[in-house]
Amino acid sequence: MTGRLAIFDCDGTLVDSQADIAEAMEAAFAAHGLRAPPRTAIRRIVGLSLGEAIRQLAPHTDPETAASLVQAYKDAFRSRRAAGVVEEPLYDGIAALVANLAASGWLLGVATGKSDRGLAHCLDRHGLAGHFVTLQTADRHPSKPDPAMIEACLDATGADRDQTVMIGDTAYDMAMAVNAGVRAIGVDWGYHHPDDLFAAGAEVVAGSVAQLHLLLKDLET
Repeated sequence: MTGRLAIFDCDGTLVDSQADIAEAMEAAFAAHGLRAPPRTAIRRIVGLSLGEAIRQLAPHTDPETAASLVQAYKDAFRSRRAAGVVEEPLYDGIAALVANLAASGWLLGVATGKSDRGLAHCLDRHGLAGHFVTLQTADRHPSKPDPAMIEACLDATGADRDQTVMIGDTAYDMAMAVNAGVRAIGVDWGYHHPDDLFAAGAEVVAGSVAQLHLLLKDLET
């Protein structure tokens, strides 16, 4: 396969998962008798791999406790999913955008700090899995902004680097795109301020899903 490739972040870009992430993180800290970080701090780490997120939220924690917090977060999230309380709603217009891009010939991928299982649950729930030809997660790659996930997307699809765009809501996404030598488009409905996205290398920040669609349409010519 060759051609245009749009790689999407998931949390904060495709779905609004901040409440689910925050509640699982709070449960993980509580299980260790620790005070949970404020939700503003938890929002800032969304998109990082879980180990890196814990290191940023609890920088003075010893490695053994940090590893235990990682497992406690996974357990809390899985318990919430089993109880049917994980929501992760799609942002308005995302389903139509993804379908339209796939129909117009874009190759679509995901590069996310989620696990393989978490991403599969999310995409299957919203009926989006069939539109994506490459899925890269924190299970198999170092944390953003390392470019490994984008490189894997390029390898899997054969897409041209100069026709590839990374779309995300965090500075980590934009820096990852810069590190991989692909275009970086930010979105302002997620978890980092547009100023942070521009500072990390965003060419432009879309203010709505409709604007994002127009920006991608412009890249088709």
